[in-house]
Amino acid sequence: MPDLAITIFIITYLGVAIGRIPGLMLDRTGIALLGAIAMIASGTVPLTGAMAAIDLPTIILLYALMVISAQLRLGGFYTWVAGRTTGLLDRPRLFLLSSMLLAGLLSALLANDIVCLAFTPVLCLVLRKKGLNPLPFLLGLAAASNIGSAATIIGNPQNMLIGQVGQLHFGRFLLWCAPPALIAMAGAYLILCRIYKGCFGATALPQSIGHTPDWPAFDLHQTTKGLIGILVLLGLFFTSIPRELSAITVAAILLCSRKMHSRKILELVDWQLITLFCSLFIVVHGITSRNIPSLLMEAMAQQGIPISNLFALTGLSTILSNLVSNVPATMFLVHFLDPNVPEQWYVLALSSTFAGNLVIIGSIANLIVIEQARKFQIEISFKEHARAGVLITLFSLLVLVLLLYLHHSLLPLQS
Repeated sequence: MPDLAITIFIITYLGVAIGRIPGLMLDRTGIALLGAIAMIASGTVPLTGAMAAIDLPTIILLYALMVISAQLRLGGFYTWVAGRTTGLLDRPRLFLLSSMLLAGLLSALLANDIVCLAFTPVLCLVLRKKGLNPLPFLLGLAAASNIGSAATIIGNPQNMLIGQVGQLHFGRFLLWCAPPALIAMAGAYLILCRIYKGCFGATALPQSIGHTPDWPAFDLHQTTKGLIGILVLLGLFFTSIPRELSAITVAAILLCSRKMHSRKILELVDWQLITLFCSLFIVVHGITSRNIPSLLMEAMAQQGIPISNLFALTGLSTILSNLVSNVPATMFLVHFLDPNVPEQWYVLALSSTFAGNLVIIGSIANLIVIEQARKFQIEISFKEHARAGVLITLFSLLVLVLLLYLHHSLLPLQS
């Protein structure tokens, strides 16, 4: 039933892009889940096929990293680290630089969504109390977490998928993707400084904060356990042991605690994101099993823009990431990459992540920052985000394109 598969796919992806369905109290996760159920209930995807469509290693890796991050969050690590930079509040540009570098580094080691979830409330509270304009700092957090996460396989959900499906080496991925991410980070900082030049002072905000989070106190023992877990995990990533096995083993060890209840850790696992992932796996499988996307890619190739061309892949990834967000876009595009050409996978990782800064729906990290800030009565409009996001994205993609030209001069592009 190709027509039915296409219909379900289009409705699901449109719903994910818009974020809601008029008249229904559904968010992106709920829409994706309904799309997956429709694929199964209609017979487009058999139940056994639906289970097989879910990339279990990617889900396990994502889940394990959430558990490790929860250990650090409950140990008060994120709040403590963010608090260490508040001494720079009297020098706003230096504070912006330090907070962006911190967010980028932590996003490279842990999923950027988790970093944004933990850091946004801290930033909102200290900036409100200090009387600074929160917008450049919050936009800097979102941009830095997106850019920094592009540097590693474990930096964001789409990179985890790319690394797992493409069977990419952790070290080679880092060497290829980290340099453009660092340059893009520097550009993002300078762009924000330019846009908000003379505007770091306070704006007219409501006096009441409206939301005071209950942050866990800093626990040196629990934080040390989490940091040791990350260091061990990074070491294991450079071995031949499957990444998902290494990650879930470290997570299991962290769950074995005499003081921290496992329920508290598991409550911090983002089950919404995991459900979104599993649902989109099934939805995408519903049309790929009908060979529909392959026909689309063949049509593109006939027009002289094959996806194997790294420039074409960059453009297509950028467009799709801002139509439906970068995670669904990546899930769609990985089916057409050549496992024998790792550069295609690196380019998809960088372009889909960089593109996430363009508009609000480009990445889940943006949405997290905006929703968390709203709890503190700080509004970040679509226009305000795009004012910085468009320039940051264009600069980041320019860095990638220049890298591709350099790559092209050393090794002919796949065509």
